[in-house]
Amino acid sequence: MAAARETGKAVVKTGKHGVSRPPFMVGSIVRILMENFLTYSVCEVHPGPNLNVVLGANGTGKSSIVCAICLGLAGKPSFLGRADKIGLFVKHGCMKGVVEIELFKSPDNITITREIHVVNNASVWFINRKPATLKTVEEQIADLNIQVDNLCQFLPQDKVGEFTKLSKTELLEATEKSIGSPEMYQFHCELKNFREKERELENLCREKTTSLEKMKQRVERYKQDVERYHECKRHVDLIEMLERKRPWVEYENFREQHEEVKQYRNQVKKELKCLKEMQAPWTRKIQEVEEDLRNLDMKTRDNTAEIRNISQKYKEKQDALEMKDKQIEEINQAFRMKKDEETNRQKKIQQTQIIIEEWQNELDTMAACENLQPQIDAVNTELKKLQEERANIDNDISDLRAEKNSQEREEKRIIDRLGQLNNIMHMKEENLKMRFRDTHSALMWLRNNKDKFKKQTCEPMMLEMRDHQKLRVNAVCAPAESYAETLPSRPIEELHRYGFYSYLRELFDAPPPVMNYLCYQYRIYDVPVGTQKTRDMIEKVIQETNLRQMYTAEERYIIKVSSYTKQNLSSNTCLREARYLTSSVDTDERGQLENQRQDIRNTVKSLDAHLTALFDRQKLLEHKDNKLRQEKKALLERGNRRRQLESKIGVKFDSLRQLEQDAIDLEKEFQLTNVKIKEINKQKSELVTELMHLMKKIIPLNVVKVALSLQMTRATAKKNRLQSEYKLKAAQLKAAQQRFYELDNKKQRLYEKCMELMKQARHVCRLGPGQDFPEEFQVAFQTLPNTLEEIDALLNEEKTRASCFTGLSSSVVEEYNKQTQEIQQLTEYLEGKKNELNNYKQNISQVKEKWLNLLKEMIAQINGKFSKFFSSMQCAGEVDLHMENEEEYEKYGIRIRVKFHHSTDLYELTPYHQSGGEKTVSTMLYLMALQELNRCPFRVVDEINQGMDPMNERRVFEMVVETACKKRTSQYFLITPKLLQNLTYNDKMTVLFVYNGPFMLETFKWNTKRFRKRQRRLSRMTE
Repeated sequence: MAAARETGKAVVKTGKHGVSRPPFMVGSIVRILMENFLTYSVCEVHPGPNLNVVLGANGTGKSSIVCAICLGLAGKPSFLGRADKIGLFVKHGCMKGVVEIELFKSPDNITITREIHVVNNASVWFINRKPATLKTVEEQIADLNIQVDNLCQFLPQDKVGEFTKLSKTELLEATEKSIGSPEMYQFHCELKNFREKERELENLCREKTTSLEKMKQRVERYKQDVERYHECKRHVDLIEMLERKRPWVEYENFREQHEEVKQYRNQVKKELKCLKEMQAPWTRKIQEVEEDLRNLDMKTRDNTAEIRNISQKYKEKQDALEMKDKQIEEINQAFRMKKDEETNRQKKIQQTQIIIEEWQNELDTMAACENLQPQIDAVNTELKKLQEERANIDNDISDLRAEKNSQEREEKRIIDRLGQLNNIMHMKEENLKMRFRDTHSALMWLRNNKDKFKKQTCEPMMLEMRDHQKLRVNAVCAPAESYAETLPSRPIEELHRYGFYSYLRELFDAPPPVMNYLCYQYRIYDVPVGTQKTRDMIEKVIQETNLRQMYTAEERYIIKVSSYTKQNLSSNTCLREARYLTSSVDTDERGQLENQRQDIRNTVKSLDAHLTALFDRQKLLEHKDNKLRQEKKALLERGNRRRQLESKIGVKFDSLRQLEQDAIDLEKEFQLTNVKIKEINKQKSELVTELMHLMKKIIPLNVVKVALSLQMTRATAKKNRLQSEYKLKAAQLKAAQQRFYELDNKKQRLYEKCMELMKQARHVCRLGPGQDFPEEFQVAFQTLPNTLEEIDALLNEEKTRASCFTGLSSSVVEEYNKQTQEIQQLTEYLEGKKNELNNYKQNISQVKEKWLNLLKEMIAQINGKFSKFFSSMQCAGEVDLHMENEEEYEKYGIRIRVKFHHSTDLYELTPYHQSGGEKTVSTMLYLMALQELNRCPFRVVDEINQGMDPMNERRVFEMVVETACKKRTSQYFLITPKLLQNLTYNDKMTVLFVYNGPFMLETFKWNTKRFRKRQRRLSRMTE
């Protein structure tokens, strides 16, 4: 029976006295298997049938067995008082745990398995390796009378204190469930239910009896009101009949008015018909005139369209005639332009001849060309030498300028970098001033008084340290020692496979005194820094490297060794954002930059002097070059002038010949112009002829248009006259129609009023749509007045008489009849409830006798055992039945009274009166008293001996052994972290030792022969 753990092993060892094995009771635990449960990886326990003492040091996993029993038998996690979620009982780092419990039952044992899943805190149940539901498991456990939620049967470590907090009522119910017969608790529940029902029936009978008396008194008062109501009813009936006849009389009056209006309306209708017949001829005449107007309008539109068409053609011809005039003007303009062109040609010829003559005279006077080539060649040679020297100087200048620009760019970069470093230092000083004002004041004084110190002084560390890689590492200061060059315990290359890339000392720079101090105080030369890879495999790193401190990018890990278990205990903390070393200034770099800047300034100054000399030489060469070029230009011009004149004269002769060839024949052009104008004039005459023809066609059409307009005017006047006469007749017709409509509307209103009065009268008489007028109404109406005035007078008289009977309504009679009926029903109901109450009283009496006999016998047995146990400890204790009212069965309870000192009286066991040890002893002895009477298959008590003095602990243990090892007693689990020496043991006991430690041997590797030899050797030594 062993359980392997992640950093060690746990072993549960069974030790037995004797060879015989008493039989188990039904429901006793035969085997407990735990996998990945709390501290156990795998553990299997085989308890004995009687007393099982589970012994082990604190933290070894004793209470884990208790948790396995509770949860494996469908107990709730909250009952254990450890955690409220089932997933928290799975071993850390595992996703599933298993608890398997084998219970004794004939012929075959029952195996209940519970798989606990961390995800969603779910459980899967099995019975004999077959899937089952929680309800089925609970039914199986209930059949075996196992109650893991009953403190009298199952008392875990965290619930020991709650036992004494049980009320007397709760203790009675727990005891009944634990050792009482099944009928006892059932009788108790029935008594409480019967008594509750009895109280309800008694209250109901009292309430109903009171209500019945009040109802009888109320009915007596209703009799006079009923007689007065009947007298009032006679007057009301007459009023109702008058109100029924009145709408019929009113209806008849309106019906007569309707007939009169109907006759007059028919007469007006005949007059209206005659007027309509007289108006028909006028309508036909107006329609004929309108038809003539439509015909004239169509002719006028056709005539207008034809005139518009001819006018359009006339405009087009006129536009064409104007276009011909423009063409004649364009031809004349073209002839004038040719004439001007010929005049200009003659002028150009004269000018060209004059120019040729002038150039020819100059050429004749010019001497023969002298030989100037040697002079030109000499000038060219001199120019070539100058150009080569200028090119060399330009190259030198370009190189020097490039070098100067390069030096200036490097100087600008150095200036920018120095500015950054100065800005960082300024930021750090401002940060220091803001956070530590006194330190900043001391720093200013130090800078002004450094000459007063004999040795080197360092400024605050946050100004001196330089973090090269900007890692999130916080640092503190310590005294200076010569530890800066100390080597780490191992090369960093050995740690590369774990993701480490450097030791902490290599990641920043500081003055030697500061660095020595940090190495001495914090051993930063032996603290490695890792990456995300290190964080992902941190457990492996802790186990294999034996490092005591390490960093990753975001966390710091510290590893310690437990002095008890020798296990590695690690803790990690997240690194804060750096507050004081966020910016670093490299003083070496700043000094180098200053030196480089001075060298660059000297180089630039030398380059400027060299460039000035080159620029002076360049100006001198440029002046010589310009002078030679002017000399060469003069020589070339002297040699090229004769050739230029000859060439220009040839070009002018070609231009003169071209001008002479381009002569224009003006006579011919004049004749062509006349021919074109004659042709256009001919076309103009044809257009004029067509215009005259169109003019002749449009004149008759205009005459017809005037005639149609006169006809339209006469027809319109006739139409207006007919419409005036028609309107006069129409007004007469409209007046007749208005009278007809008014009479028709009045007739309709009277008809609707008659229908409304008819509907109202039928409604008052409560007549259906097709129902005839009842004969009884006809007979009753004959005795009543026939005019509205008489009916209204009689109505007022009867209403006055009826109003004298105030405060009466039909509800009085209804209430009287209803109360009479309710009295009869309530009398019968009350009689039935009294009979039911008597039956409940008889049932209570019978069940109470059975329950009290069993209860008193059980309490007497418990009291005998309990008193006996206390007497053996020279103390006193008793258990009795407590009741406040004999009829209130829900308040019955068990009272425990104890006395631990001779000088005191018996006091009731409460959470406050007795000490912790006294309460523990009392609880243990009560449970032992239940042990011999118990019908439950097993009992669990976890570390109840905590707080007992040695004497009581010894006595209680001996009582437990004696009680739990008797024949036919239930299985008992006693959990304890310690036992006294030289205790009394029994052969029926089973001792379960729970071992725990990193060097524990697996049980299958035990050598039992060596164990026995060692035991015999020790026995001989003691003898």
